[in-house]
Amino acid sequence: MSEPEPQSAIFAFANEIVDQLAESNPIFATEAGIPGYDHLLPDYSVAKQRRDQEQTVRDLQHLETLDAHSDVDRIAAAVIRERLTVQLALYEADEERRTFSVLNSPVSSIRQVFELMPLTSTENAHNVARRLKNVRVSLETWRGALLITAAEHELPATRHVLGVADQADTCAGGAFSEFAERTAAATGVDAESSGLRAAAKDAESAYSELAAWMRSELAPKASTKEACGEERYQRWSAYWSGATLDLHELYEWGYQDLRRINTRMWEIANELLPGAKSLVEVADLLDNDPARAIDGTDALLTMLKAFTARTADELDGVHFDIDDRIRFCDARLAPEGSAAAPYYINPSEDLSRPGTTWFPTMGKTKFSWWRNASTWYHESIPGHHLQIGTALLSSDRQSRFHRLVGNTSGYAEGWALYAERLMDELGYFSDLGDELGYLANQALRAARIVVDVGLHLELDAPSDMGVLGDLGDCSNKRWTAEMAVALLEQWAIQDHAMSVSEVDRYLGLPAQAISYKVGERTWLESREAAKQRLGEKFSLKAFHAHALVLGPLGLDNFSAEMALWDGGL
Repeated sequence: MSEPEPQSAIFAFANEIVDQLAESNPIFATEAGIPGYDHLLPDYSVAKQRRDQEQTVRDLQHLETLDAHSDVDRIAAAVIRERLTVQLALYEADEERRTFSVLNSPVSSIRQVFELMPLTSTENAHNVARRLKNVRVSLETWRGALLITAAEHELPATRHVLGVADQADTCAGGAFSEFAERTAAATGVDAESSGLRAAAKDAESAYSELAAWMRSELAPKASTKEACGEERYQRWSAYWSGATLDLHELYEWGYQDLRRINTRMWEIANELLPGAKSLVEVADLLDNDPARAIDGTDALLTMLKAFTARTADELDGVHFDIDDRIRFCDARLAPEGSAAAPYYINPSEDLSRPGTTWFPTMGKTKFSWWRNASTWYHESIPGHHLQIGTALLSSDRQSRFHRLVGNTSGYAEGWALYAERLMDELGYFSDLGDELGYLANQALRAARIVVDVGLHLELDAPSDMGVLGDLGDCSNKRWTAEMAVALLEQWAIQDHAMSVSEVDRYLGLPAQAISYKVGERTWLESREAAKQRLGEKFSLKAFHAHALVLGPLGLDNFSAEMALWDGGL
């Protein structure tokens, strides 16, 4: 047997950084499937943040001492450099502890990580009990950091403080106890004698106490200002997209794209319901169509899994080569208190835990499929699951840091939105209702650019914005949260609860929402440039294969690398 080739110095260093991150953040370790940390939770203190910041500086300095001996090495170093540089900028401005919301805070991440833990042995049950006991300490470190943040900087706006408090109360209402009982049943231990039940009750008490403290002590210190401003927005946009963006050009482009999408939506609306006065009327018609209904959560999960499996069968060998190891994508119900939109969580590093799509029911038991077809192309195959699974299988081309840490929202969400568009190009939305659902998702992502940039940079709405619901003519008016909600309801046919949740998300997580359309634009531009450059040599399947094996990159780096592609596999 031949000896394996020695790892390059850059790949070895990438491994070291991943190991550091796993030790620093046990939630990351569990998400990645790195063993040894499932009983722990993060330290959110300011002192810990400073230690992480200093480590990032040392890592960047050490990276510059390493030589790249191949294109693979060069790309690996570029990924590390770009990600650590934008992370350092966030540390230096204390951005991560200044920015939280229902979508992104220790309250949601701590609750979610339990759902990713293996539950097959008594040792697993022991880890769950120990992690539950650590919930209180972890939340206390966050509370201390919030107090320092309130003294040194502005906290997020009141809506985010109260929103996270509500989320904590939801979890305190029995979420950990339910998980403890589920753990006991799955692992064959006694919930009482194992300590699971008591630890879960303590975790719930800690969540309840945090919620009360956030309302009484933190909310009065919250900012009265919703917008983060252009300087902070640029910092976050670099983090989420890995690109330097012209925000004002992007704002204008997003609005024109939204108008383009809306024109086609109205064409479909007039076919489905001639004389319709609003897109909402057409959405109501589709929502109440028995032929499109799914009754019950069991039926929903069965359909989601079957839908993904069928898509994989139809695309494999034609537009993609899908490895059997990542063919299955699980579907589960999101824990109570999750955000309103579906989401995806990666497989474990060794693929023993499959990639999983999560559907938030928001208390409903009946669902309309026309809104969800394109979403599951986005979340599973050919979207996130295929992309991230391919990266995990590409250890010969992508360093461990690249595969587990290098993903930017612009690359990942851009690919997933491109995947939706690809399925439209391939004729998968022949049903007009399904096409309208796809276009509603496209409109949502275009509207995100308009309102996310508009709200945070305090811009005026376009001069031809027109009437938005009960708010009247909003042309040239400064963007407000109420205007943003009305735009999502009217132009992207999102229901009111979803629209409110979306706007809360934008205001609480600057620049993340724009990464979808920004990324999709980059993917489409790279594809068109390759077509023009390669002519008859261009192959769509080869383009997909090369881009996915190239792996997650910041969008500026991705564009540069794709410009070098010669058309080969």
